[in-house]
Amino acid sequence: MLRADGLGAGYPGRKLLQDLSVEFTAGSVWGILGRNGSGKSTLLNLLAGLRGPDRGEVLLEGQPVRSFGRRALAAKVGILFQEETAEFWGSARDYVQLGRHPHAEGAFAWSAADEQIADSELERQHLGALSWRPYASLSGGERQRTRAAALFAQRPRVFLVDEPLQHLDLPHQVLLLERLAAEARAGAVIVMVLHDLVFAGRYCDHFLLLHGDGRFEAGAREQVFDAERLGALYGFPVEPALLGDERLFLPRAGAGPHV
Repeated sequence: MLRADGLGAGYPGRKLLQDLSVEFTAGSVWGILGRNGSGKSTLLNLLAGLRGPDRGEVLLEGQPVRSFGRRALAAKVGILFQEETAEFWGSARDYVQLGRHPHAEGAFAWSAADEQIADSELERQHLGALSWRPYASLSGGERQRTRAAALFAQRPRVFLVDEPLQHLDLPHQVLLLERLAAEARAGAVIVMVLHDLVFAGRYCDHFLLLHGDGRFEAGAREQVFDAERLGALYGFPVEPALLGDERLFLPRAGAGPHV
């Protein structure tokens, strides 16, 4: 469904991605892992068509992603980035309704079905009682849940999410990850940047490890998600922890600072 084909990208004096080729297939949950500044957010921007690569191409359903009009692309690809560039003027409900823009008949021409979807997603994020609150008045966690509700209201087939757990308390972290996993089971593609290795190991079935110098490793969980590779990726030792049939990874206690 979504493919990176020979991508190269970086900044003057620094090469982040080099000849990166990965196919993100329907039904998969990909975790993008790496240290700060390793190119994770850059890659999401490339996959979303928000930035052109220095080399290579991103293909969506076999077509160059940058050949799609913005509205047509938004009907297929949903994005949840770490930061917002500006304050939003309206209520939480107004914000979530923006997720329906790719499907609306015109600008702000919401149908009854659009409004029902927005209200349903607010309820699923436990925001029904706050729907008419000004978005700017919400707490960080409430804003993040509102942004997630807008993403799910958009009904994309590809979800690109960058640190989706920020500001969320534990129950809402699990709520969001369970919902993304359910979307994958329904045939969507999930590509998310995570730093929490426990949640990554529990919810992702594929991984892309970015080393920040052009090197990368990609594959199924059992191929690339291991202590040796993760330790090399982060420059910090990790060790496996078994929880029932799950194999998770934790930072090694007493290892000291590694920067």
